Amino acid sequence: MAQDASALELKQQALRYIWPNFADNLELAKKRPYIFVKGDGCYVYDIDGNRYLDTFASLLTTICGHGRPEVARAVQEQMSQLEFFPNYVDGFSIPAIRLARKLADLTPGDLSVTFYVNDGSEACEAAIKMARQYFWEQGQRTRRKVIFRRYGYHGATMGGLSATGLPWFREPFEPLVPGFTSVMPPYCYRCELGLEPASCNLACLKNTEAIIRWEGPQTVAAIIVDPVAGSNTGYPVPPGGYLQGLRDICDKYGILLIFDEVQTGFAKTGKWFCCEHWGVVPDIMAIGKGFSGGYIPLGATITTPRVAEVFKQPGSELRHGHTYSGHPTACAAALANIGIIEREGLVEKAASMGAYLRSRLEELYDYPIVGDVRGIGMLLAVELVADKKTREYIDPRLAVGTWIRNRCYEMGIILRNNGEILVLAPALILTREQVDEIVSALHKAIPEAIDKFGLG
Repeated sequence: MAQDASALELKQQALRYIWPNFADNLELAKKRPYIFVKGDGCYVYDIDGNRYLDTFASLLTTICGHGRPEVARAVQEQMSQLEFFPNYVDGFSIPAIRLARKLADLTPGDLSVTFYVNDGSEACEAAIKMARQYFWEQGQRTRRKVIFRRYGYHGATMGGLSATGLPWFREPFEPLVPGFTSVMPPYCYRCELGLEPASCNLACLKNTEAIIRWEGPQTVAAIIVDPVAGSNTGYPVPPGGYLQGLRDICDKYGILLIFDEVQTGFAKTGKWFCCEHWGVVPDIMAIGKGFSGGYIPLGATITTPRVAEVFKQPGSELRHGHTYSGHPTACAAALANIGIIEREGLVEKAASMGAYLRSRLEELYDYPIVGDVRGIGMLLAVELVADKKTREYIDPRLAVGTWIRNRCYEMGIILRNNGEILVLAPALILTREQVDEIVSALHKAIPEAIDKFGLG
């Protein structure tokens, strides 16, 4: 479709005046920027009138799809009454109260006290600060250290970044916040020791306890992990017993367990929260992304009465907050989003449609460069390799995953990749026909990539 002058001008202005999050300058230099102007269900439309099936729910956010009138009405009604007043010192709003009560019903175990923030990074930051001050208020002021896993991601703030085990994110900002120590992740396909789950005897868990003992349990405040690691490593599901083992270690040494459910929460895994698959409840949970359905930024850090009680004594209040935390309109949007999940049975649908999507993706094992298909529920990934048997990496200079992503864009499919890991996290309203459309595009793009790069 021919572009009019205004579309061209907007693209030029986008490149001149906006610094995109995690910008890819090479990709921006090679092709036009995409300016999206409309959304409808699982589809988005760009300024040139092209339609795309979004396989990543914007950024794991728009989990009930675009254009939901229920959310728009809730936002409009709240804005017509009280668009904003801060949840500050002694100020509350009705949507914030109702949402916190709803979260107490939805979250597992005795998680029931909500501290509002604006997104997932802030939720993890608040969780870390909460854990440190929790022990500080009780006179255990040597408990400052935070244990995190290599290759995990917990946000772009300095605290969340310090708990992030991905060198690309960390390196430019070092030295980071002191007191953070990494341990071995349960990334079975890429086990650091080259072990197999059936015979490893949970070596990654043993490593975690060994590190805690080395650091000194009396110096450790918290362990922060995502129950299933996120899109950067392609949702590697931990082996059985791992999460329960973490819970046991924390109980043994008096350490707080933080689960980062920013990516994995709100039905995407076929449970309201991912940790429910293993029946393990953390002391603190961070949520964001799909929490408000992508309509208005919102996140939260949720804890138990046992933890919250420490902060309820005069002079012991949590020394943390943000101007827009608990934004009434954002809370109204989140309540409407949760209502859609409940009415349309999207938790159950994520389980059934995720199983169908995975079964279709497993067809890709027929291609010589598809080494692993993994994930849980609607969070799935395809890892590309140079050799299936040895799991040798494809030469990153080829940028094969990026080429496949761009080829899918040409076919009207938005696909996200992290290097040679293709990741999918579509909206929970995805249909079987749309699954077939996604897999059909991959069946075209992958063999084309094999021919182009001389792989297999």
